[in-house]
Formats: sequence, C-alpha cells, structure tokens
Amino acid sequence: IVYKDVFRLLNAAGYSTYRIQKEKILSGSTLNRLRNNQPVSTETIGIICALCRCQPGDFMRYETRDR
Repeated sequence: IVYKDVFRLLNAAGYSTYRIQKEKILSGSTLNRLRNNQPVSTETIGIICALCRCQPGDFMRYETRDR
C-alpha cells in the first residue's frame, strides 16, 4: 500500500503535521509510518478519512511488487 497525497489532503483540510501531533490526533510514529508507506491501523485510516472527508482510495493505492 502506498499513501499518496495524504499530507496534501490533511493540509488542505487544515491539519498540519504539527497540529496533528499537538492535538494528539495521530502520533509522530504513525505520521512516520505514513511517510514511509508502512502499514497503519484501520483506525488511523478512519481518522484520516474523517478529518479530510474522503475515502481511503483518495490517499491509498495498492502497488504490486516484483518477486
């Protein structure tokens, strides 16, 4: 899973990474996981959808890996 444009969407909704951490919406480690395309919980995905008023497909994409 690749998180595309998630930070752009959050910023457009008025949520900078500073604000997200300050208001304890998401932890710094969760933000780093998003930056590095590492797995996050469905709870985190739900929070992002609620903040941005969007669907998961608006900021997530599945990419196949060559094995």
